Amino acid sequence: MNFVFISPHFPSHFFHFVTALRERGVTVLGIGDAPYESLRQELRDSLREYYFVPSLHDEDALTRAAGYLTWRHGRLERIDSLNESWLEVEARLREDFHVPGLHPADIHRMRSKSGMAQVFQQAGVPHPDLIRVRDAAQVKQFAARVGYPLVLKPDVGVGAANTFKVASDADVDTALAHPLPTTYVAQPFVRGTIVTYDGIVDRHGVIVFTLSHEYSDGGMETVVERRDISFWSHLEIPPALDVLGRQVVEAFGLRERWFHLEFFRLPDGRFVVLEANLRPPGGFIPDMMNYTCDIDVYRLWARVMTGDPVADFRYTPRYHVCHSARRHGRRYLHSHDEVVKKLGPAFLLHRELPPIYHSLLGEEMYLSRHTDLDAMREAVRFIQATKK
Repeated sequence: MNFVFISPHFPSHFFHFVTALRERGVTVLGIGDAPYESLRQELRDSLREYYFVPSLHDEDALTRAAGYLTWRHGRLERIDSLNESWLEVEARLREDFHVPGLHPADIHRMRSKSGMAQVFQQAGVPHPDLIRVRDAAQVKQFAARVGYPLVLKPDVGVGAANTFKVASDADVDTALAHPLPTTYVAQPFVRGTIVTYDGIVDRHGVIVFTLSHEYSDGGMETVVERRDISFWSHLEIPPALDVLGRQVVEAFGLRERWFHLEFFRLPDGRFVVLEANLRPPGGFIPDMMNYTCDIDVYRLWARVMTGDPVADFRYTPRYHVCHSARRHGRRYLHSHDEVVKKLGPAFLLHRELPPIYHSLLGEEMYLSRHTDLDAMREAVRFIQATKK
């Protein structure tokens, strides 16, 4: 199998996906915007060939790269990056080179929030009301029907970038004093806890692995208010969430893909879906999954991509694995050494994060795992305690 992996070097831990494919005998062909010499050795050893492009936003350059790799190695059988940013260009390349997978006709309903909302509605999955908006008058008209506060966000976007809340007509006038740079959507602001439904579906549409995580805060609040965020894995998926998650995966017709579905758990315990992401969960959650279940999701995904049997795959969530973030410039009560000592055997990893993660995940993070949920929460409070 000739597998083109776009941006195999970023995020940094994605090299594990490439090495897992190579272990299964796949010819992995990389296209990236980092010089070959800068790639880590394990990645270079796992790539049959690497094509450098100055910018992954240059679609003509990516087309030329795929054409060159076809000339060199024969028919391309898979093209992927596992990255939200390149979903559209991947789809166009698959169509141009007759590669299986998502094509441009599939992307709108799977990437735009308005498209997702239509799928959720058709599948009967509860979802906050949503409309596309371009100006203040449309937002006010929507608010007159559903009430304030509202959340405004780009119809196509990643995470909580360029997302904001409005609580009155005056807020709308201020926020939209200048024309919106792109099509936005408006939704009622939902008060609830974000929980996820994450996993992998095989080429037959069968979910072979799934896990749920809970966030301490919403993405918008974390970005806008620069809150410290933490999130952790659940040992069990609530049955109602599992039912809805499976409905969404089936409604989108996913095959050979990761999925990262975000839901709100409302105060009364009900779940409503927020959005669907066709990629692994962000940050270091794939590693958290491994620590939670003592498995290797990189190798599991590679088995799915090569069509190898996964019926024998078994896993049991054993630990609450937690990401706890801190931000530079904030005065924390406990030093790094004190945190490491406090966590003791639960401490897994401390890492300074790249700037692209700072708005949501913080500048540095600790990973720890706990068998007891209360002990995990105590650890988070210790890590994120600030000086008065």
